Amino acid sequence: MQVSLTIIRYPKVFIPFAFIAMAIHRLPLWLNQKIGFYKLMGCGKNGTFDKKPDLQQWAILTTRAETVADGPNTNVVKLLHGSFIWGWLHFFNCETFTILLAPFEGHGLWDGKKVFGEFREKSAYNGLMATLTRATIRINKLKYFWENVAPVAAKMSQAKGFISSVGIGEVPWIKQATFSIWETTTDMKAFAYGMKEHADVIKKTRQQNWYTEEMFVRFKITGYHGTIKGINPLQDRLL
Repeated sequence: MQVSLTIIRYPKVFIPFAFIAMAIHRLPLWLNQKIGFYKLMGCGKNGTFDKKPDLQQWAILTTRAETVADGPNTNVVKLLHGSFIWGWLHFFNCETFTILLAPFEGHGLWDGKKVFGEFREKSAYNGLMATLTRATIRINKLKYFWENVAPVAAKMSQAKGFISSVGIGEVPWIKQATFSIWETTTDMKAFAYGMKEHADVIKKTRQQNWYTEEMFVRFKITGYHGTIKGINPLQDRLL
């Protein structure tokens, strides 16, 4: 299985068309028989769980059984999402950064489904990797979630081995996810389980039953294309 995450950044003047795209881009993605699962999402301002949306920045996540051929001159957005979406983003002068991924371990469901297929929960892999942490938060637990999770998430950028992250979500404040990139699995685990504040939050989520659904998946990074805010966070990291 190949997973792709495309981060899209619109010029400020075209923000209204980003909202329109969230509605009309569903159809070409739904009609694309090569795509097994897709989500159109908004982004937070600070690269993680965030109450404040970045109205210039949006995301498309897809899965497919067939692997898109990767290369330096590949028009990966067109191959992944089709001519209509590629033409739309090109017309509105959008900046895009696409990362290609292979899931190797994890647990949880998305919309009640194992959208990343079956995979073992533990792996010995310890190279360049990414994680997706997603949850649907109970309405009556929103206050506790934002009081506890947001301060911890803000410390992630200071962690050893951290490269980059983006906050993505289907529904503001309720359906939230963080996608982060790390030098090694060991570095990611040190942050996730070694930081006392983070471990305490994980414990609270279980004890107080904050979520109706949650997912945690780790990915190997198999390719990347483009930039976001003029930067390629993975420049020269895959040789």
